[in-house]
Amino acid sequence: MTNNRQKIRFFRERIPSFACTPGCHDCCGPVTTSSEEMSRLPVKTEAEHAAALAELSCPHLGANGCTVYAERPLICRLFGTTPSLPCPNGQQPLQMTDPQVEREIHRFFAETRQVLV
Repeated sequence: MTNNRQKIRFFRERIPSFACTPGCHDCCGPVTTSSEEMSRLPVKTEAEHAAALAELSCPHLGANGCTVYAERPLICRLFGTTPSLPCPNGQQPLQMTDPQVEREIHRFFAETRQVLV
């Protein structure tokens, strides 16, 4: 794992997915992400960012949920898959994210430049 893109791919493969409660967007608040992950998301205007922040939301949250779900940042993928980031509705995957992987992801967050989504 020599570069950040490889690390992101490695981590994505190790975070389990699960079905969210339809219509719930409680985890879709303002989050930060690495510059690498941000570069994969559609560019939003300053006004779109400001409006989302005023609502304590994400600029990529649409009427039907996350508009960038396939490319959502690691932090978004972690919500509901670890005891430290539980789903407010009690949803979770059959098997939670391995604690060692979670620690490695948090280390990645601390070691990389994070920007507001």
